[in-house]
Amino acid sequence: MHATATATVAASAAQVWAVLSDYEGMSGWAPGLKITVIRPGTPEPNGVGAQRRIQAVPGMAPLVEEIITFEPEQRLSYRGVSGVPFRNYVGDVALRSTGSGTQISYTVSADNRLPGVAAVLAHGLLFGLKRAVNKAV
Repeated sequence: MHATATATVAASAAQVWAVLSDYEGMSGWAPGLKITVIRPGTPEPNGVGAQRRIQAVPGMAPLVEEIITFEPEQRLSYRGVSGVPFRNYVGDVALRSTGSGTQISYTVSADNRLPGVAAVLAHGLLFGLKRAVNKAV
């Protein structure tokens, strides 16, 4: 599966990056989410190698994701380490400055044969990020 969702927000790339790279702040993207950084990355604590635990539903196993690309104000990518229901799950968020704000492209890919799952996931994640950015600016 592979899908990309794109939206433009009236915020600078720096403002979007501040929301995107605040992993524990992701708890505000959707009700009930709890995100904890369980291993710091380099050269910044939220950089490459950082691992975040995402508890989406109480009583279910948490997801663990690892940051694989960390380019401030440009790109953040992560891969599923455990608890992810798809093999080879990767999420990628690319930021591009426009004259009126920032274009956000959220791409998800994984080994999965269920049609439509990637699109729903990409749009849902983008919606949460966009809502958090709009709230922050």
